[in-house]
Amino acid sequence: MRASGVGQRIAYQRRLARMTQQQLADAAGASLGAVRKIEQGERTPSTAMLEAVADALGVDPSRLVDDRAPGRTRVHAALPALSAAIAAYDLPDDGPVRPLRELRAAVTEMADWRLAARYTAIARRAPELITELTRALASAAGAERGPLATLLIGACRSADAVAYKVGAHDLSARMIDLMRWAVPAADDPLLAASVAYVRTETFFAARAHAAGLRSLELALDSAPPPTQADQIAARGTLHMRAAVIAGRASDVTAAQTHLYEARRFADRLREGVYYGTAFGPDSVRIHSVSVAVGLGRDHVGAALDDAREWKPTEDLPAERRSGFYIDLARAQLWTGRPDHAFESLKVARHIAPQHTREHPWVRQDAATLRRLKRADIDELSNFAEWCAADPT
Repeated sequence: MRASGVGQRIAYQRRLARMTQQQLADAAGASLGAVRKIEQGERTPSTAMLEAVADALGVDPSRLVDDRAPGRTRVHAALPALSAAIAAYDLPDDGPVRPLRELRAAVTEMADWRLAARYTAIARRAPELITELTRALASAAGAERGPLATLLIGACRSADAVAYKVGAHDLSARMIDLMRWAVPAADDPLLAASVAYVRTETFFAARAHAAGLRSLELALDSAPPPTQADQIAARGTLHMRAAVIAGRASDVTAAQTHLYEARRFADRLREGVYYGTAFGPDSVRIHSVSVAVGLGRDHVGAALDDAREWKPTEDLPAERRSGFYIDLARAQLWTGRPDHAFESLKVARHIAPQHTREHPWVRQDAATLRRLKRADIDELSNFAEWCAADPT
């Protein structure tokens, strides 16, 4: 590849994302000097560097190599391999299996990528890791099975995040079925609660909100008593998720009840990641905005009131923070504040480009803003093109 061409494309995409070189360097885990040299054509980025920069910018690496390559090909190209990996979960092939500690490190790394919305990185690694874990689980016996089943669920959860976020809902549902299959082998009630939380995606995708609410309430009935931190968080996350899907079902009473319960459990904990899900007072506050938006126009004022004096801090996972601004943008748009809505979408993009770009609400709202707005039309058009908003 020609360094100058790659550098020019990186610089173009960085300006499109309204990022400084320092911000790009921080997001990609690189030095400022390295970014400068790459953009100036003085250095050829390695494959790993190119992918890190692409993740930070929210574009597929191929966009930085070839102007004519379509966006998001790397993530979408990995979907058939993911599908093949889970199709053969009970018929694993022969092959090497790394020690448990190395498998655990690989799954943990992918979980970190999921929370940071680094979908390209997950898509690149997940098929082989899931295949290796199903191979390991098939040959395991006794006490080995529980930890391996837990790791398989964790890897599938990260892969599911990619499938669900890019709209591959059938593949996402199959991933969740595999997680549910592995839960008995893991023999961990809290992990069962975590999988029930993730399973709600299938109900969101099918718009079967009432059924999703029933599923979560059944999971709450089966959850362990909330005496320790992980148990408290398990119940709290289920209530938090139930509040959101109740909002989508227009069930005001259930939404408010579950949100109240989520706050009650969150007040007993510090904000953190429990069994792969961020939970605590700040996460519940973020979800209260999502609940208000889900309930509709009569409730969006509550979302704006909640967001007026508070913003998520940088120690929260990037995906969760960007979700807050995406929800806030919709509330602002619905209340006749298009300028504020666009600013919120830009903040979401800066925090987690890939999550923002793949979110259907972002595409819908960007298309609406383009129809409504005339000021800063070039910037808005660039944003709409970036997220593939409907041009009509």
